[in-house]
Amino acid sequence: MKHLISILFLVGLFLSAGLTQDAQLAVDQISVCTAIEDRVPVGADTVFSSGVGQLYCFTRISGADVETNIAHVWYFNGEEKANISLSVKGQSWRTWSSKKIAEEWVGPWRVEVVDGNGEVLASKAFEIKAQSE
Repeated sequence: MKHLISILFLVGLFLSAGLTQDAQLAVDQISVCTAIEDRVPVGADTVFSSGVGQLYCFTRISGADVETNIAHVWYFNGEEKANISLSVKGQSWRTWSSKKIAEEWVGPWRVEVVDGNGEVLASKAFEIKAQSE
């Protein structure tokens, strides 16, 4: 019985450590950009032309003691357009996602960085403007 209690205690500690892992994550940098070169965002801005074709969300994450996942959730006019799961495998980790942008998707956008518990760690708003504007 004593061994069973010890095992249950250790399992509880292990599970609670896994559940709180994401709470330690921090987004040190978030950028929306036109390219990633040598793991660095290029063309970062908050306004892009409707002819941009594709954008990237770059994030630098810290605080992961064990491998975990985050997600980049892309929204256009408040509607989710993509939810991309990304691995975080170290204390300081750079990762990014990309989203093809249709020319008619003119208006407000945002990308949220979400941890494994569904908590929003950071958000970046940007706008797509018609080419003639």
